Amino acid sequence: MIEFQNVSYTHNKGKGVNNLSFKIEDGDFVFLIGPTGSGKTTLMRLIYFDLLCNSGTVKVDTFNSESMRIKNIPQLRRNIGMVFQDYHLLEDRDVFNNVALPLHVMGYSSQEIPYRVEEALDLVGFEGKRSHYPNELSGGEKQRVTLARAIVKDPDIILADEPTGNLDPVAAFELVQLLETINNNGTTILMASHNYNLIKGRGRRILELKDGSLRGS
Repeated sequence: MIEFQNVSYTHNKGKGVNNLSFKIEDGDFVFLIGPTGSGKTTLMRLIYFDLLCNSGTVKVDTFNSESMRIKNIPQLRRNIGMVFQDYHLLEDRDVFNNVALPLHVMGYSSQEIPYRVEEALDLVGFEGKRSHYPNELSGGEKQRVTLARAIVKDPDIILADEPTGNLDPVAAFELVQLLETINNNGTTILMASHNYNLIKGRGRRILELKDGSLRGS
């Protein structure tokens, strides 16, 4: 599903990732841990092909960084749902239309969109407030909406980049439980976090980054 072979990437200011090699199989749930600046977001962006590695090879499903063409990146991203720490919700759209956005981009029919949006919101336990705007929601509610937007297109992979960073401990725990439920339905999940206490003891594989290098597999 996801494979890195000796992958390196360096940002203009010098930080990045160094010689990463690992593999994540279909249906895995993997935690990516490390302090701020360790390279977690860079690794996520390489999977999403928002960045292209300087050396090595990134493979995601049937896509390969060595042969990837820019025009094919949107096709890859159809199968990846993104969850961000800062939500990335559109402030001028209500909950329903924030979640529906990927479906409009992918060309779903107006008849199918409402059903899929309601199904995604129900799955993440978002109660009511479909017509509320982001500034009317709590942090936990915003993150549930962000997760619903990630799963509404039924992706094979979810990349969650510090999704609990702005949440209180209870909301953070509930979000991880939601991700585990989604994983139990067959979706591959890679979740980045710097909060080891939140993820320890869950029986999941852990990859650790420090200064751009992988310390565990």
